[in-house]
Order: sequence, then structure tokens, then C-alpha cells
Amino acid sequence: MSVPSASVASAGRQQTSAPGWLSRNAAGYLFLTPWLLGFLGLTLGPALASLYLSFTDYDLLQSPNFVGADNYIRIGTADPKFAAAMKVTLLYVVLSVPLKLIFALALAMAFNRGIRGLPVYRAVFYLPSLLGSSVAIAVLWRQLFAADGLVNSLLYYIGINGPSWISNPRYSLYTLVVLSVWQFGSPMIIFLAGLRQIPQDMYEAASLDGASKARQFFKITLPLLTPVVFFNFVIQTIEAFKAFTPSFIISEGSGGPINSTLFYTLYLYQEAFSYFRMGYASALAWILVLIIAVFTAFSFLTSRYWVHYDD
Repeated sequence: MSVPSASVASAGRQQTSAPGWLSRNAAGYLFLTPWLLGFLGLTLGPALASLYLSFTDYDLLQSPNFVGADNYIRIGTADPKFAAAMKVTLLYVVLSVPLKLIFALALAMAFNRGIRGLPVYRAVFYLPSLLGSSVAIAVLWRQLFAADGLVNSLLYYIGINGPSWISNPRYSLYTLVVLSVWQFGSPMIIFLAGLRQIPQDMYEAASLDGASKARQFFKITLPLLTPVVFFNFVIQTIEAFKAFTPSFIISEGSGGPINSTLFYTLYLYQEAFSYFRMGYASALAWILVLIIAVFTAFSFLTSRYWVHYDD
């Protein structure tokens, strides 16, 4: 008879504790409500809707027509423009991300030595990261590299007739790479914070042993900075895959001459809002999500071989 009575007492305690648990956590859930509403209404809900639309033929005017995996099959087998957009995007990622990180690390090491007015320089160099993705900067960049722009004007003074960098398919993508590298401020600040965490006595000991500056960099700085390098590499690569505004503004939405600046996101935009193939565009969007997810997973799996933590 003692076992049932114990069960009844335990159930009673659970019933009485539930309202108390809700009352103790009600304030927390109340403060979380705006975020939950935003996440469900602006992130998760639209994402699930686009996943459904990726299996349909939808033009924004008529009801979606379910077509199964036809959109994905067409992307993989019968869409040469998809291959062109992927080629341009991958080349942009491969060129822009390493150059940006190298440039950011070089300046961070220069600032780490200690100079007067460091907060001012840090703010000035960080400013392009805030403005670089804006429409105004993209318009300015288009004017700089136009046939009669400032870049060619400067080249003319030294006897060089520069090409039309924007309209020439040999150079148009590289102007966007330069624009991306110019936005080095964000990784530079992160690198600078990582450099400040490296103990100075390690450099002093290496100097006493006769290690050169280059050897100190490759044996001390770079290994201890690999977690920061890994973080910046993943973040900047994801941002490069999602780049849209520079290509859209500089090429005026066309993707440049011979699709030379047709970023994947720009092609997605064209399919959705120029040709009103919203279902097909949704399939393209989910393929981009898959590409970024595979890259991120691969980066984390391989990080164990080159990222060094305290342990």
C-alpha cells in the first residue's frame, strides 16, 4: 500500500510544481516573445514556404502547381546558366576570401605593434566593412572603373590606356574582387583581438633563441591564431557566397558581359523577379543553402588537422 501512496504524492507534487515553474519562467518567455514571433514569422515560416515552393511551378500570379523534383532535375541537367553562375561565384570566393584575410592579417599585425591614434585608424579601416555592401558604394565603384572613370584617368597620366573594366569580361569580375578585399575591416578587427591574446613572453623567448621574425610568425603567431583564422575564413566565405549588391548594381542586373559577373544570388534574383519563376528560384535558393552547409561541415571536419586550441 505504500507504493501507490508514494505515486499519488509524487503526482501531487508534479501538479503543484507545474504552475510554480510557469510563474518562475513567465518573465523570460515574455521577453523572448518578440524574438520567437520574428523567428517563426520571418525566418522559419518563409524558409518552409520556400522549401515547398521549390517543388512547384509558381509564377506569383497563379496557384503553385506541384511538379516534384523537376526543378532540381532541370538545375542539374538542363540549365547552362546555373553552371555559369556557379563558376563565377566559386572563382569570386576563391579569389576574394584569401586576399581579404591576408590583407586584414597584415594590417592587424602592423597595428598590433602599437602606433599613435590606433582607435582612429581602426575606425577608419573598419568603415569600408560598414559601407562596402551598400548601393552607394557599388555605384561609386562602377564610376571609378568605367571607361572614363578615375582609375583610367590616373593610368592615362602615366601613359597607359586602361580598358573599360566593367564592360570587359576579362576584368569585370576582378573589380568586384577588389571591392570585396577593400572591405577588410571586420576580419582585421577580429585578427587584432586575437593577436592581443598571444603572450609576449613567447616572442621574447624565441628572440633569445635567435628566431627570425618570419620564423616567429610561422611557429608562434600563425599556429596560435588558427582559431581566429578559421572563424574569419568560415564567416567571410559564407558572405562571399551570398554576395549580391555589387554584382547587381555594377552590372545593372544583367550579370555583366557574357555572364562574367553573374553571381549565384543574382541569377536567383533574375529567375524569381525577372522571369517570375518563383518555384525554380526557390530550388536555386535551397541548393545554395546546401552548398553553404556542405562547405561549413567540411570546414569543421578538417579544422581538427590545422586549428590549434589551448589543449
